[in-house]
Amino acid sequence: MKQALFPTPQDAEAAFYDALTKGDLDAMMAVWADDDDIYCVHPGGPRISGVAQVRESWRRILGGGQTLRFQLRGQQYLHSMMLSAHSIYEHISVAGETRTRNPVIATNIYLRTERGWRMVAHHASPAPVAVSEEPRRVTKTLH
Repeated sequence: MKQALFPTPQDAEAAFYDALTKGDLDAMMAVWADDDDIYCVHPGGPRISGVAQVRESWRRILGGGQTLRFQLRGQQYLHSMMLSAHSIYEHISVAGETRTRNPVIATNIYLRTERGWRMVAHHASPAPVAVSEEPRRVTKTLH
């Protein structure tokens, strides 16, 4: 299998969500760095560390047979030469399901490696029920 090269963190992120939508474990793990310092926190779950454990957690999720769809909103990026942190609201739906799910807030962290940008952390948590997805602009007034 040819190793994917992600020239930007946004390319790696697009591949991550594409792999989730397609239920493709190999494509999912191609996004992740091959380093035992990687970690993942699924909504309501514990922190999972290391390549083998992260792979197993995604195998269980993707092996469930559900077709997941994602609408990503409210993206915010913090980017430097070697590291990129993305905060995203994930609106997840399951094919055939009629109920509306609350959004999930995800933080995805990417590291520039010799093989392009790779995910090193994914942390997803349920969003509060009454959450604004647009960042508020804070105006400071000096007196």
